[in-house]
Amino acid sequence: MDSNVGLKSSNIIEFVLPTPFLVGPVNVYLVKSEALTLVDAGPKTEEAWESFTMQLKETGYSPNDIEQIVVTHHHPDHVGLLDRFPNSRIIGHKNNEKWLIRDNAFLQYVILYFEQFYQENGLPQRLIEKIKRQLQLYMNFSCQRELDIIVKEGDCIDGLYGWNVVEVPGHAQSQIMLFNPSDKSAIAGDHLIQAISSNALLEAPDKGSDRPKPLLQYRKALQKLLDLETNIVYPGHGTPIKQAHELVTTRLKQQEKRAMGIYELLGGKEKTAFEIVQELFPQKYEKQADLTFSEVIGHLDLLEEENKVMKSVKDSIVFYRKSNE
Repeated sequence: MDSNVGLKSSNIIEFVLPTPFLVGPVNVYLVKSEALTLVDAGPKTEEAWESFTMQLKETGYSPNDIEQIVVTHHHPDHVGLLDRFPNSRIIGHKNNEKWLIRDNAFLQYVILYFEQFYQENGLPQRLIEKIKRQLQLYMNFSCQRELDIIVKEGDCIDGLYGWNVVEVPGHAQSQIMLFNPSDKSAIAGDHLIQAISSNALLEAPDKGSDRPKPLLQYRKALQKLLDLETNIVYPGHGTPIKQAHELVTTRLKQQEKRAMGIYELLGGKEKTAFEIVQELFPQKYEKQADLTFSEVIGHLDLLEEENKVMKSVKDSIVFYRKSNE
C-alpha cells in the first residue's frame, strides 16, 4: 500500500502511515469541519511523523493547524504521535485515559493480572515472560497524553458537525467509531477491516469487576454497523469498505465456525485454553502467544455463553470440556 494522500470525500482526507507492526500501515483521517480534526495519529516513530507531515503539507496544512484529535482507541499504532500535537484537543472514550497517561501502577496491575490469568489457563512461564516483554516494547510506540474531552455513546463533538460517537468495544475496551447519519459513513478505527478479521483482544478488568469478554462485545458492536445501515466504513487499516453489511455477516459466520472448530477439538476430553491454542495455531502460537490466546479465550467465551462448554478448576488450572460430555 502506498502512502499517497487519498481524497475520500470533499471533507475527509486519508493519510496512510508506516508502522513497525505486523498489521502494516495505519490510516489516519483529516476531517475538514468547523474545527480541523484528525482522527487517530499513528505510532511514535520518526518515519511515521515524516510521512504524516509530508502528506499533510500536500493538503495545504501544517500540524499546528490541527485543532483537535479524536482517538478511536488506545493502541500505540493509533495514538503514538499525540505527543507531537501539544496544542490540539485530545478527544476519546474514558477507557483510553489509563493507557495514554502511561500510569505505572495501572500497567503493573495489567501485567500481574495477566500473569495469573495466563498461568491459570496453562501457558508456560517462558511464553508469559515473552508476552510481558512484548507489551513493554509495544508501549514504546505509544504516547503520554491526557484526554481533554471524554466522549460516550451518542455524543456529538464540538467542531465536528454531523458526526456522532458510537461505542464499539471488542477490539479494544476504548474503541469508538464516528458515524455520519447524513451519508451513513463511519470512521471506525479497527472495528472493521476488509482484509483481516480484527482481533477481539483480552484486557484486564477494572479492579473489582469481572473480566470483559471481548468477542461477545465485538459481536454486539458489529451488529451496530448492521443496525445503522452503514454505507461505507473508513477503517484503521486497509481500503474503505463499501460492502459493510456483507463483510459483517461474513465475520459473524467466521466466528461461529471458529467456535465450532474449537468445540470439535475438545472431543471428549478436558483441555486447557493453551492446549487448544497449540492445536489450533501450531505454527503461530510461539510468535503470537497473546493474539492466539485472545482468539481462543474469546471463542471459548462464546461457546460458554451458548452453553456448549463448561469449565472446571483443578489444582488452580482451568479446564474446558463439552457440556454434554
